[in-house]
Amino acid sequence: MTEHGSPATTVRVTRIVHRGLTVRISALGTPDGRAFVLVPGIGVSSDYFERLAPHLDERGTVHALDLPGFAGVAHPGRALAIREYADLVGAAIDALGLVDPVLVGHSMGTQVVADLAARRPGISTVVLISPVVDPAARSVPRAALRFLRSSVREPNRIKVLAIRAYLVCGVRWFLRVLPRMMSFRIEARLPVIHASTLVIRGEHDAVAPRAWVEEMGRLLPRARLWEIPGAAHSVMHAHADEVARLCLAHLERRPGEEASTEDASAELRRYPEGEEPVDEEHADFAPTLGDSIRAFRAQVAEGVAIRRGDDDALGRAKTAHAEAMADAAERARRRGARRRATRRGGQAGGRASS
Repeated sequence: MTEHGSPATTVRVTRIVHRGLTVRISALGTPDGRAFVLVPGIGVSSDYFERLAPHLDERGTVHALDLPGFAGVAHPGRALAIREYADLVGAAIDALGLVDPVLVGHSMGTQVVADLAARRPGISTVVLISPVVDPAARSVPRAALRFLRSSVREPNRIKVLAIRAYLVCGVRWFLRVLPRMMSFRIEARLPVIHASTLVIRGEHDAVAPRAWVEEMGRLLPRARLWEIPGAAHSVMHAHADEVARLCLAHLERRPGEEASTEDASAELRRYPEGEEPVDEEHADFAPTLGDSIRAFRAQVAEGVAIRRGDDDALGRAKTAHAEAMADAAERARRRGARRRATRRGGQAGGRASS
């Protein structure tokens, strides 16, 4: 966070090489406190965490990873197993000197995080967002159909982000990695994860259906399960504020630590409890034309920097994009506060007249 309490937006880009494999790391936030390590899903980039990361930096540095074959990071020409991706994340943690970071995975990233956490008992906190693969839909056709059903529920800005990421990844590499993701049995890793685990799904996420997430809760020794109304598969981008609040609350009160049986059980609850989703795409994100132009220019600069392998330029471009995103989010926050104040005023007036 900045000294004024607003989310940090300065991004620093570095990379490490482990056994010939490269991982690119985009970091922001203060070096003090607990670190977060964010692992995205198949085909996409760390940009999927661009709205979540600034909300987490109040606790320490946030490290968002780009793995081989994704976001322009070189790959070895052969499909990598989930275990190899997990080993690379572990190597990045060691190279950065992080002690017990919070591991956060999304989609295929949950497989990577689960495999690493199952083998590293020193990891005490894990967050699994939109976990895959549901054993009831392990075939590619069924998984693809579920993904399409979920995609229609995503905001337009997520669809644009996804298309850009998949174009950079390329169809050939995506199809090489896809069988590795589909065959990985995350359910076999869950019972041996001793970390306090937070599992989050979106209400409209057909890829991670309610029954599958509830089954994960029964398999995990220490878990808390939440469903965010109105959200789909990319819940941590479209509903970054809610996901961040759940993550930070989970750090404060882990299952089994002065928590009620209900709080630490496999019950899947809706968050925020008792609230209905707001069916408005710009309810939490209100960019102006100027914000959109700034973001577009930054994305172009990102693409050029990736092609040139210029991490310093990439960091500057990511920072510019983060600033535009932060301005749009803050504008939506202020607008929402005004609307809530107006509703409260109207309700108070109604009670007085009656």
